[in-house]
Amino acid sequence: MAPQDYVSRSANKKKSPYKKAPPAPAGLPLKTKLIILFTLAAIAGFSYLLWSIKDQEPAPVATPPVKQTTKASNKNKLPAPPKEKWSYPTDYENKEIEGSKYEVKKGGPYQMQCGSFRTQQQADALKAQIAFTGLESQIRRTTGKNGVYYRVILGPYERKRLAEQHKHKLQANNVLDCQIWLWR
Repeated sequence: MAPQDYVSRSANKKKSPYKKAPPAPAGLPLKTKLIILFTLAAIAGFSYLLWSIKDQEPAPVATPPVKQTTKASNKNKLPAPPKEKWSYPTDYENKEIEGSKYEVKKGGPYQMQCGSFRTQQQADALKAQIAFTGLESQIRRTTGKNGVYYRVILGPYERKRLAEQHKHKLQANNVLDCQIWLWR
């Protein structure tokens, strides 16, 4: 049997994907031509502006007249100080200012409450979670109008800053609902 060329023949006469595309027309696109034309026009306009102002002289600047004085009189004579418009420099020259004494009041010890639960088991679970962060907490049993509550607290703290530091440490470990109060 004779060899056949199956690539050159196609059943529906479509364009072959193996043929090259026709070459692009030679020359620059219109957009590039316009950019070059605009740039040349801007350079020509700027050059004309510089050429037109090169021979102009600047306007004279008005200067105040200078008094002619001798050098000897300037060295020995100082100008008189201006007269004061206000009297406060003399009024307050020897006056003492009375100030109030500011006393820092100590806020007292602080506590941080991280939860209040109805059951001892829930309070123990939160206490264990706080212990994993490296802090020590306590469980206090309180009786109120609505029954018995188990509060998980940390403290006492002498300064609120330390309580805030521990609160941020607990927040980084997903213990989010802590409140800082004065110790009672």
